[in-house]
Amino acid sequence: MSATSRPYPGTPVQPTGNPLLSGMGPAAYAQRANVPNLTIDGKPQVVPMRVATDFVVDEHDPDPRGYSVIGADGAIAGTIVDIWVDRSEPQVRHLEVELAGSRGRVLLPFGFFRVKRNPGRVIVGAITAAQFADVPKLAHPEQVTRLEEDKIRAYFAGGYLYAEPGRAEPFI
Repeated sequence: MSATSRPYPGTPVQPTGNPLLSGMGPAAYAQRANVPNLTIDGKPQVVPMRVATDFVVDEHDPDPRGYSVIGADGAIAGTIVDIWVDRSEPQVRHLEVELAGSRGRVLLPFGFFRVKRNPGRVIVGAITAAQFADVPKLAHPEQVTRLEEDKIRAYFAGGYLYAEPGRAEPFI
């Protein structure tokens, strides 16, 4: 949903409602197929390590499972419960967050967090702790579709502009 910032043609369009879910500006996403990417042998490509049991965290790297997730406001959003990996291109794609207050689980895309080993924390600058509740959810707890992945990444990307009022330019 959107509205223009002024009542005449050519003015910028502003999202209404939750701008992180608007699909506008940095929160934009492609209408990709709502099916998972598959490996060459037909298995879902991006899955949690509880499914991809042949993946391990290198002993020299921090294992973020059990770490607290800290939002842009410094509040605790939840706890990391799993690591999602790409079976085709061995790499971490997401961290799975159990939201505080048993509000469910969401994915936190790689590139939107920093892992701090001491103390064990995952720092997210894109969105506040409360905004984790509206991260798009998965239809299946052990796979992510192309569309879901785009919507999740767009939500966090949109946070860099829309999460807090002071991040956007002032409208005259």
